[in-house]
Amino acid sequence: MREHDFIPAARERRPRGKNRFDDDELDFLKRGRPAPSAPADDDGDPDRPLAGDRWSTWDQAVHGPEPYPDWLVTELAAQDTELGVLKTGKEADVHLVRRAVPDTDRSCLLAVKRYRAPEHRLFHRDAGYLEGRRVRRSRENRAMAGRTAFGRQMIAGQWAAAEFAVLSRLWEIGVALGAVAVPYPVQLLDTELMLEFIGDADEGAAAPRLAQLRPEPAELRALWAQLVDVLTVLARAGYAHGDLSPYNLLVHAGRLVMIDLPQAVDVVANPQGPEFLARDVRVVGTWFAARGLPAELADPDVLTGRLLREAGIR
Repeated sequence: MREHDFIPAARERRPRGKNRFDDDELDFLKRGRPAPSAPADDDGDPDRPLAGDRWSTWDQAVHGPEPYPDWLVTELAAQDTELGVLKTGKEADVHLVRRAVPDTDRSCLLAVKRYRAPEHRLFHRDAGYLEGRRVRRSRENRAMAGRTAFGRQMIAGQWAAAEFAVLSRLWEIGVALGAVAVPYPVQLLDTELMLEFIGDADEGAAAPRLAQLRPEPAELRALWAQLVDVLTVLARAGYAHGDLSPYNLLVHAGRLVMIDLPQAVDVVANPQGPEFLARDVRVVGTWFAARGLPAELADPDVLTGRLLREAGIR
């Protein structure tokens, strides 16, 4: 599956709750504890979820790769409870949701990424990222190229679908290689993407970003080795992250996890693909070198050349 395999919205829905349009890239709640959501009205109907909940949308959505992880709740009787906002950004907000089957011990935490309507999104340089990305119908391609109202809506819908497609592909490759380095993509519904929550499930605290850490030399080398493996898997799948930095790499229990992939670039189809890949390597390589990683390990030119060969370009 590649990002041009755009999946139409499964069902048109009303927006959930109030959108937040602040421009902070990351705005974690204090101590990682989510603030409670405002409760929904409860009309006393015993067949409706409790106040603040909604029925699981699993049956309406496009699902992630099979086999589904053991921790994932797929029962249609499950309810989704909003627990708060984990992160706000320019294109989407990430919410924390607990999906649980009432009167059982079946539950899981999910990170729910909700992309904003096109008129409120501030995605930068989207024309460059979209080069080489295609949908199946020529009318839609022309509308996207001309940035018509319909075309802008198509572009907005593509970000969620593209991220879901890339995560699904990387998850499958990671499982085959025994080195999964992305969150499991649970489901896609319209512009809402549900993902595996990476962090402390008991506390509801998200894993720290790489940029927040000051690793010791041994840990620094281990994280760099994981990052090289992640980038290699990405290149073999034909992608560059497109906006990689220490702010979209999480570290949980020593495991490096790459997030935020809506702008993933096809390094072959996109004329700027190799430049995006080289920039990704340069940004993260600079961070590791500044924290003491030996220069011979973090040489950006050497790693970029290796990744381009993995992608079949050189």
